[in-house]
Amino acid sequence: MMKYPIGVQSFERIIKENYVYVDKTDLIYDLVKNGSIYFLSRPRRFGKSLLMPTLENYFLGRKELFRGLAIDTLEKEWLEYPVFHIDFNGGNFKEAGILEGILEDTVSAWERNYPPTDRYTGVGRRFQEVLRTAHERTGRRCVVLIDEYDKPLLDVLETGLTTVIDGQERLLEDWHKDVLRGFYSVFKAADADLQFVLLTGVTKFAQVSVFSGFNQPKDISMDSRYDTLCGITQQELENCFTEPIKDLAAKYGVSVPEITDSLKRRYDGYHFSEEMTDVYNPFSLLNVFDSLKMRDYWMTTGTSDYLVRLLSRGNENMEEMLRGEYTPSAFADYKATAEMPLPMIYQSGYLTIKGYDRETELFRLDFPNEEVRRGFLSMLASGYISKSDARMESWAANARNALNKGNIDGLREHMESLLSDIPYGIRCSRTDGEARERDFQYTFYLIFRMLGGWKVYAEKSSGQGRADCVVETDRFVYIFEFKLDGTAEDALRQIEEKGYARPYATDTRRLFRIGASFSSSTGNIEDWQTA
Repeated sequence: MMKYPIGVQSFERIIKENYVYVDKTDLIYDLVKNGSIYFLSRPRRFGKSLLMPTLENYFLGRKELFRGLAIDTLEKEWLEYPVFHIDFNGGNFKEAGILEGILEDTVSAWERNYPPTDRYTGVGRRFQEVLRTAHERTGRRCVVLIDEYDKPLLDVLETGLTTVIDGQERLLEDWHKDVLRGFYSVFKAADADLQFVLLTGVTKFAQVSVFSGFNQPKDISMDSRYDTLCGITQQELENCFTEPIKDLAAKYGVSVPEITDSLKRRYDGYHFSEEMTDVYNPFSLLNVFDSLKMRDYWMTTGTSDYLVRLLSRGNENMEEMLRGEYTPSAFADYKATAEMPLPMIYQSGYLTIKGYDRETELFRLDFPNEEVRRGFLSMLASGYISKSDARMESWAANARNALNKGNIDGLREHMESLLSDIPYGIRCSRTDGEARERDFQYTFYLIFRMLGGWKVYAEKSSGQGRADCVVETDRFVYIFEFKLDGTAEDALRQIEEKGYARPYATDTRRLFRIGASFSSSTGNIEDWQTA
């Protein structure tokens, strides 16, 4: 029976206790031999924290743990280096002093192993002395591994939390930047003492100068050579998980190809460079095979608080984001703000690369898979729909069933129920408090995108205009036109006069034209007509 390392991040334990291990050591060997200072960004629960102890054991020369893996035939020397590993993942940095305390305790522990000949103040300068001493006493340069380097920043991003430094009140976010900048500046002064450095995290804070003051790490986040350093490829899935795939297919009463397609739609689809190599979310896959149940595991581990804070302060439009084409600096390097949340949405794993034009060198982004699409849109909706998770799931199942069956009356009933739970302040996104047709249009768009794997369009172009919302299912096409404080009859007339249905003239699916009018005072459907 296969053992799945869910929550196990110790490479030594995985190997010794015969957990499933997807061999990435050929890429690790290539990484080590072709550079020295790196930065890698990947979404949470993507295997970054297993990569670090794997590297640690490699640099400690523990050849016995790698027996039978790819690196066993590549590495000939297996030298032992002094390794310094920091993991910020477990800290809660919303409380002032936590970051400084962790750094103090960590450096103090290192000093006990490598007592300095001179005493210095400041953890950065003391860390530099530790590296020099370790190099001098072992005869080998040092390895530094920093896991989730950005968590002290993300925990306090856009929170407004403060601390008092030298009698002056400062934003905790700004103070943490200063502390980390001073700590990481060590790497420039200690360059002669360093063999290898890797920092991992979700985001690259290029614009806040966290990395200023030392040699910039090589960012391999979009380097096609290391696309699959974290995550699981299609080939790895089929080679390493043959038996659990068969078991899952039997559990669901479908064929192996059918269950493989389901896994791909739900958990695959991440791309980290222009090469568009498919990568599965490893956390979700391991949970599926362990429980033999297909659920949205990655999303249930908790939403990204910092992303929710950003989105709650902005006026994002997902449809416009997904229509855009971007240079990497627009989504991979730039510091996210409430006005420009795209970098954080991408770096957190809610969007991924879905297209690349080699001529223009522009990228197109979209949701990686069904698990993330549903989860992200539910996260947006939950910010202003006052339903519990259980009630929301029940509502979604009923609304999805109505759309799949062409039940127009049932669909209206479910929509009215949902809209009644949206507060007035959310319905009206304008600063003057007035509702707009666009608010209701976008609300419907989010709801339909959240419900299922259909094609959903906001403002879909036709010859004479743009339909407010179009939903295409396997059996039906729904064309919606919305009017604020108008009539459903006017909305239907616009669908006809503007020819919104003409692109579907030869489509074999049943077509529904739906005109809906909304009340700005109640925020709900006042009139609904179908043709």
